[in-house]
Amino acid sequence: MAKMCAPRYRVRFAETKADLLSAQALRHRCFRGGEGFDRDAHDEVCRHILIEHRLRKELVACLRILPLSHGEEIGKSYSALFYDLKPLSEYGAPLAEIGRFCISPSLKDGADVLRLLWGELTRYVDEQGIGMLFGCVSFQGTDVEDYLDTFDLLRDGRIAPRRWRPLIKSQDVFRFSDRDRKDTDRKRGLRMMPPLLRTYLAMGGWVSDHAVVDEDLGTLHVFTGVEISSVPQKRAQMLRAAQE
Repeated sequence: MAKMCAPRYRVRFAETKADLLSAQALRHRCFRGGEGFDRDAHDEVCRHILIEHRLRKELVACLRILPLSHGEEIGKSYSALFYDLKPLSEYGAPLAEIGRFCISPSLKDGADVLRLLWGELTRYVDEQGIGMLFGCVSFQGTDVEDYLDTFDLLRDGRIAPRRWRPLIKSQDVFRFSDRDRKDTDRKRGLRMMPPLLRTYLAMGGWVSDHAVVDEDLGTLHVFTGVEISSVPQKRAQMLRAAQE
């Protein structure tokens, strides 16, 4: 059942084939451009969160969730196509992979929609007893030079703890340690950081020590994870308030 979350929007899980097609169409516009459907085999085993404009009944944002009962199932994830996730196979609690997150480019109040999505995710985490959220956070384009300042910020204190740190699997990667820059522009680094990644980091999240070049989607991405137990209490309260 849909929940009224704001004057203009409602958030719900996809229930029908038409719901899924709508999400795939929005994903295509955001990731590939133009009309079409962005789809893969993971769609059939994921749950899909949708945010719609109440009056226009237009889909404005979506993401998908792949629930895993424990780390031994990590090989089923989309992220495992690009990262060696063997360290995470030792994780003993339920996990959930967050993927294909996108917001309509025409939307004016993306921050409000992002807040609602995280509110619904928080509800899901609480109900399912999820211990860790993870996924690939995308940067637009494949030019590493555009994001060197951001990668510097990630390298300095945001790399995953060694026990969970993803290993290199893809052939085309950029290791954050390959270039030790002394003139990092912190303001630019923050400005170029995807909003989803900023939210992960604000919750105590961490990233892989390298970015992967994804020629299929024309993006760069980094593996990102957050252990629910590490989310600051005030941040957790804010996320739960977004459910109301």
